[in-house]
Amino acid sequence: MTIDRRRVLMGSTGVGLSLTLPAGRLIAAPAPGAGEAGALPMPPVGDTLPAPLPVTDPSRIGFDEGWLFHAGDIPVPPATDHEQTYLRAKAGHAVGAAAMTYDDSDWQAVTLPHDWASFQPFVESANVSQGYRPRGIGWYRRTFRLDPADRGKYLELQFDAIATHATIWVNGSVAAHNWSGYNSVYIDITPFARFGDEPNVVAIRVDAEAMEGWWYEGAGLYRHAWLARRAPVSIVTDGVHCDPRRGDSGWHVPVTVTARTVEAATATVTTRARLLDPDGRMVAEARSQPVAVSTLDTADLTLDLAVPAPRLWSIETPVLYAVEVTLERDGATLDIRRIPVGFRTIRFDADRGLFVNERPVKMKGVCLHQDHAGVGVAVPDALLAWRLSRLKDMGCNAIRCSHNAPSSAFLHLTDRMGFVVMDENRNFDPAPDYMAQLEWMVRRDRNHPSVILWSVFNEEPMQGTPAGVEMVRRMAAAVHRLDGSRPVTAAMNGSFFEPVNVSTVVEVMGFNYYQSDYDRFHALNPRKPTTSSEDTSAFMTRGAYANDPAAHVITSMDTEAASWGGTHRETWRRIAERPFVAGGFVWTGFDYHGEPTPYAWPTIASFFGILDLCGFPKTAYDIHRAQWIDDAPVIGLAPHWTWPGREGQSIDVLVLSNTERVVLKLDGRVVGEAKGDRIMGNSFTVPYAPGTLEALGYNGGRLVARAAHATVGAPVALRLTPARRVMAGDGVDVQPFTVDAVDAAGRHVPTANLPVRFAVEGGTIIGLGNGDPNSHESEKGDARSLFNGLAQVIVQAGGGRGPLTLRATAPGLRPASVRVDRLAVATPAQVPPLASATRIEGWRVSPPLAAKPDPAFAPADGDNNSWAFQRSGVATPPDASPAWRLYRAKLTPPRRVMRDGGTLTLDNVSGKAEVWIDGRQIARKADPRPAPLTAPVPAGQGERTVVLIVQSQAGAVSGVGGSATVAP
Repeated sequence: MTIDRRRVLMGSTGVGLSLTLPAGRLIAAPAPGAGEAGALPMPPVGDTLPAPLPVTDPSRIGFDEGWLFHAGDIPVPPATDHEQTYLRAKAGHAVGAAAMTYDDSDWQAVTLPHDWASFQPFVESANVSQGYRPRGIGWYRRTFRLDPADRGKYLELQFDAIATHATIWVNGSVAAHNWSGYNSVYIDITPFARFGDEPNVVAIRVDAEAMEGWWYEGAGLYRHAWLARRAPVSIVTDGVHCDPRRGDSGWHVPVTVTARTVEAATATVTTRARLLDPDGRMVAEARSQPVAVSTLDTADLTLDLAVPAPRLWSIETPVLYAVEVTLERDGATLDIRRIPVGFRTIRFDADRGLFVNERPVKMKGVCLHQDHAGVGVAVPDALLAWRLSRLKDMGCNAIRCSHNAPSSAFLHLTDRMGFVVMDENRNFDPAPDYMAQLEWMVRRDRNHPSVILWSVFNEEPMQGTPAGVEMVRRMAAAVHRLDGSRPVTAAMNGSFFEPVNVSTVVEVMGFNYYQSDYDRFHALNPRKPTTSSEDTSAFMTRGAYANDPAAHVITSMDTEAASWGGTHRETWRRIAERPFVAGGFVWTGFDYHGEPTPYAWPTIASFFGILDLCGFPKTAYDIHRAQWIDDAPVIGLAPHWTWPGREGQSIDVLVLSNTERVVLKLDGRVVGEAKGDRIMGNSFTVPYAPGTLEALGYNGGRLVARAAHATVGAPVALRLTPARRVMAGDGVDVQPFTVDAVDAAGRHVPTANLPVRFAVEGGTIIGLGNGDPNSHESEKGDARSLFNGLAQVIVQAGGGRGPLTLRATAPGLRPASVRVDRLAVATPAQVPPLASATRIEGWRVSPPLAAKPDPAFAPADGDNNSWAFQRSGVATPPDASPAWRLYRAKLTPPRRVMRDGGTLTLDNVSGKAEVWIDGRQIARKADPRPAPLTAPVPAGQGERTVVLIVQSQAGAVSGVGGSATVAP
């Protein structure tokens, strides 16, 4: 007998291995298997670590650690004189929190990804669409050093995304602005970089008040950050295009490599490409002709790899090859990339829908936003993989990234796991700023075999106007200039039959709802391929089986939907019956924060998901498993069978199965039987009596699938179930743990709603949830209530080998404990952070003087020409004869120094010297040889004036040759 198996097809990657590892020890009772009475509604516990994501650019190193965060804006005081006004207009002289010398010693230490909005309480006056969470403005700072060996290299900071508008300073200069919360930001920091002992300071002001969507968008540096250190002649970021193509004479991989140089002269380079099969064996190789790259410019190098008979990528067998590209000059390797690719063809047919490798494929898809319970939009890569595995288990084969570009990790996972993806642009606008966002998305994502459609917009009011048509024409042309292998679509919610509408200028028509118009549009446009780009919008509260409008609770029996949508069953029926509709994308795969339709406060999340905010399945999950899974028998049963006080009353029962015949039994007695209807399911009415309700599925007269719900008793104990029995001890790996309550027989209690507290050893709790769209409990901390029997704890493993133990307690119940093995896995490399310190960065330096100056000697206000500007760490060149100089600087000490006093440290002062603060001498150096100099800084509020009087020696450097810091 096959018992309703839960499976995850990870596929062949060619870029990493999934290792089978020793199982952890479960201290709590194990969860019952799928199909058993009282089973926990989750997949089996895994015994492997996820395969690592591919390292496509070895020049990059992580930049996630060592950040400091401040919630709220930090206003800059107005300039009070001409000198301040003058300097604020100059590069390298940022003020306030963007200044290199700013005191950030009391800021919060955070590690990326970081969504500060996920830490906020729910506030009724906050924006409803954003989930009633305040967002506001925040600041980030990070200090680091660069090795002197990096001097002359091309240096680039990369932020995978920042929500929402951002200004980024590097060493006091504005280095970038960004106007979307979904595109990456690549910043050439080569001109601003400092090396050796000189620190580099990155400061970022994030304005999350700016909203691009009508859903929860989070706030801050919510994806990864990186530092790329490359040779001065190197491959640009996203500068390799190597999407395989099938031609008349077979398969080939056209490769284009974009190189740049920051050298002072033209560089002549070549590129070599090797194609590696999934086992790492080289199967093709080619070299380009030499190309000259002009200084501070880019140039393209091209070649072609012939591949006679590759293994094909498909949804069922997502086979990945890798294109390894090296940039070379005079036989030496300058740079390298390793890009996973898949060999597959796609074709949209107006009558028969999508073909992959010339085989028809119905897209069984979902729309996704990118947040998860407990972590907001800062979803760790391992949790992202877990979410996708839940969809794969459901039979989902297609994902629409709504309504924005996803993370790069997401697409590496969809490549590996076998999904097809509609990659969607956020901002519908061909103006330069927004066209750059669209072009970035295409450049970054065009090598992914999972990406099969580019969507240029979602539901734009201008879709039926001449202006909208012209906008789409320009955006589609920009897409096709960068990628000629995939069609462009647009997710339209009307205007399909207007004389002028954008469906005429896209290759695939995308319907958002309007399912009654499928046939009419197809009849009028028989040569236009169509798909449902968004559909359903059905409502369900997970674990609830009756409507309670006063409590904002909606039944999960698939009877309720938005006025513009339809139920899960009826919607898919319309799509499945029409071969010309390429497929559909259910709104949505998971619940998401914000847009709490059809309710408002106190509801803070959506009801649309097939799974709830935690990834716990609703009835819709079994509906779609029955509809979408073809290669194994499945069966599901709703509702649960614990209804004390309703004895003798009729209970509506829904059986979801892909089998030929279904039988419903209560304590072994047949109470219903029908031919299986895999699309609409089979409905029965059963008088309630305590016992075991079983749904049995038969094919050819043979029992092939079974699901059962038993009447359970009161909860007596907690149970903890991990997603995996092993975790990587790298300080990065994350997994969700499910907590539920069980009765005296160890059976899941689906009606338990009670508070639970957690404690962890060997890791950190980073988020909590329970899937309740009306809950205002914090998603951080160590406590969360069960909601309709379930809650979730998201734990990040600590570094090193050893156990990770999670414990759960609840009043009146036996506690639970689960231990998983934490394996010794190397921590991903990170740019080491530098401890925050208050530094003197800028000095005004007098001309050489024949006599010792008075400490009050200073340039006249407005004199920005006769005194030099010089930073610490840059010594004054030698004088031909001894001379005096006065160095003046402004200093705002750290708050602790203002209160208690501190120490000024000059790491390397050359020449005889005196130190004065606010007109008072506090230190003296009699030896002219280079040496450190320290001086006490008295307590006191406000800005201080530091004066260093130096007598140079003939032929020797003088002044401040090292850093200058003030500390408690």
